[in-house]
Amino acid sequence: MSFLSLFFFRRRNKNNRFAELEKCIHYRFKQTKYVEQAFTHRSITSLPRTNYERLEFLGDAVIDLVVSEALMQEFPEGDEGILTQKRSALVQKSFLADMGYLLDLLTLLEIEPSVDLDIDKIAIKQLGNVYEALIGAIYMDGGIEPCEKLVLDTIWRHRFDAWKATNFKGRLIELCHTRQLQNPKFCLAAVSGPEHQKLFEVHVKIGDHSYPSGIGSNKKTAEQAAAQIALDTLIKTY
Repeated sequence: MSFLSLFFFRRRNKNNRFAELEKCIHYRFKQTKYVEQAFTHRSITSLPRTNYERLEFLGDAVIDLVVSEALMQEFPEGDEGILTQKRSALVQKSFLADMGYLLDLLTLLEIEPSVDLDIDKIAIKQLGNVYEALIGAIYMDGGIEPCEKLVLDTIWRHRFDAWKATNFKGRLIELCHTRQLQNPKFCLAAVSGPEHQKLFEVHVKIGDHSYPSGIGSNKKTAEQAAAQIALDTLIKTY
C-alpha cells in the first residue's frame, strides 16, 4: 500500500470510527465533536471541554429525567419512596455499565494503556461513565428526543433485570463484612400519613454513625431505600 493510499485509508477509518455505533443506536451525529469527546478519557486530555467528564455529568441528568418520567407513567399511584427506589436501581453505575457493555462502548474509548481495563472494577466504572457521556453527547447534538429513545431502548427495556437483581440490604451487609465494619442496624424513625397511605421512614446505623433516612410505602421498601443511601455513601468514601 502506498503512503497516499495509507493516508486515505486511515482518514476513512477515522471518519467511520463511530459508524457501527450510530447504526446500533439508530442515531447519526451531525457534529462528530460530541461523540469524539464522549469517548475521550481524562488520561488522554485533562481539558474539560475535550474529555468525556462534562458530557457524563450532563448525561447523568438526562437519564434521571427520562427514567423518572417513564416511572411516573408506569406507576401512576407510586409514592416518592417507591419511585426513588425503582429509579436508583436503573441509574446505578453497575447497571449503566451493563448497558454500555450491550452497546460495546469500551472498544471505542480512547484511553491510556496505563488504565487497566482488564480489572473488572475499572472496566465497569468506565462503561458506566461512557454510557452517560454518550447520552450527553446525543443531547448536545440532537436534543432530548433521541436520548429518550436510546434510554428506553436500553435501560427501560432491561428494567426488570435491574429490579430483580437489586438487594441493597444484602449488598450493604456484604460491604460491611468486607470492610470489617459492624453489621448495619435498620431503625424505624417515623410513620406518617393516613392509615391507607402510610409512609415509613427508616435510617441505617453502622457503629456510631447514622445515615440519612429512606422512605417507602412499607417498612421493607423504606429499609431498601435506606440501605441504598448508606451503600452509596460508603462506596464514595472508599
